[in-house]
Amino acid sequence: MKAIVQRGYGAPERVLQLDQTTARPVPGDNDVLIRVRATSVNTPDSATVAGVPYVLRAQAGLRRPKQPIRGSDVAGMVEAVGQGVTDLQAGDEVFGSLWGSANSSKPGTFAQYTVVPASQLVKKPAGLSFEEAAASVMTGLTSLLAMRDVGHVGPGTRVLINGASGGVGTMAVQIAKSLGAEVTGVCSARNVELVRSLGADHVIDYATQDFTKNESRYDVILDNVLNHPPKAVARLLTPQGVFIPNSLGISGKLLGGLPRVARAALMGKGSTDVKFVTLAVNHENLNALVRLLESGEAKTIIERAYPLDDAAGAITRVLGHHASGKIAITV
Repeated sequence: MKAIVQRGYGAPERVLQLDQTTARPVPGDNDVLIRVRATSVNTPDSATVAGVPYVLRAQAGLRRPKQPIRGSDVAGMVEAVGQGVTDLQAGDEVFGSLWGSANSSKPGTFAQYTVVPASQLVKKPAGLSFEEAAASVMTGLTSLLAMRDVGHVGPGTRVLINGASGGVGTMAVQIAKSLGAEVTGVCSARNVELVRSLGADHVIDYATQDFTKNESRYDVILDNVLNHPPKAVARLLTPQGVFIPNSLGISGKLLGGLPRVARAALMGKGSTDVKFVTLAVNHENLNALVRLLESGEAKTIIERAYPLDDAAGAITRVLGHHASGKIAITV
C-alpha cells in the first residue's frame, strides 16, 4: 500500500517520503481494518515530524521515530474486522482515531489502510464528508472535554479561548456556545470574522490588544497558544475560574513551551485552578461529537485538504502556526 513514511526529523519535505511498498496492516481480534479516505494533521504529527521540542525525541525515538507513519484521526470504509468485532462490518463508513494506548504499536493514518480498535470508531453520519469527519476527531473531542468535563461550561459561563481560529479553537468556540457560554475569542485580524461567524460574542485581535491586560474576568480560559506567561493569563480568572493550558508552545527547540506548561502545573498546586485535558477516544465521546455535528451546533472548519502525496505540504502549513481551522489530507 501507499504510505507516507518518516525517515528522520526535520523539514517535512526532507524527512517524509511516499512509500508504495509498505505492508498492509493486519487487524487484531478487536480491531478494524480501514480503507482510509481522509485523515488530518494534529499538533503531535507536526511536532514529531519536526522533532521539536527536542526533549520529545526521548520518547518518540532519538534519531527517527519508532513508528514511521504519522496520523491518528481517520475516516474511511471498513475493509475487514477482527473476530471480536460485532458492531461493524465490511462496507461501513466510519470515523474515529487510534490515539491513546493503542497508538504506540499501530501504524498511523497517513496511508491507504490503517488499523483502529473498534472501541475508537463510530459510523460516519451520511451528511458528513470524509474530510469533515476526519478533521473533527482530535480537535472536536479535545474541545468537548475541555468545555463540558473540565470547564463545566453552562449557561452564562464566561469563556476566553486563546487561539480561537485554530483547529481546537474553532471547535471550542462553537461547543462553548452550544452549552450557553459567553465566549471571547483571541485570534489574528484576518480571522476575526471567522471566529465571530462561529458564535463568539467578543473577538480580540492579538496584534492590537494584549488580552492579558484585559479588565474582564473569565470563568474558563482555554489557552491553545501559551504565548503569554501562565501567571499573566491566570490573572483574568474569576475566583472560582479554571485555567486550561492546551499547547506545546512554539518557542525554544530544546523544550518548546514545556517550561510554561510546567509553570502552569505548579500554579495548580496553589490557589489557581489549573486543569489539563486528557483525550479519551471512546464511543460515548465520539457519539456526543456526532450529535453536535449532525445538529449543526458545531461544524468542522477546514482551511485546505491536501492529497496524500503532498502530506509534507500539509505538515509544513501546520508548522507555520497560521492555519485557520484544520488541515485535512485526502487519500
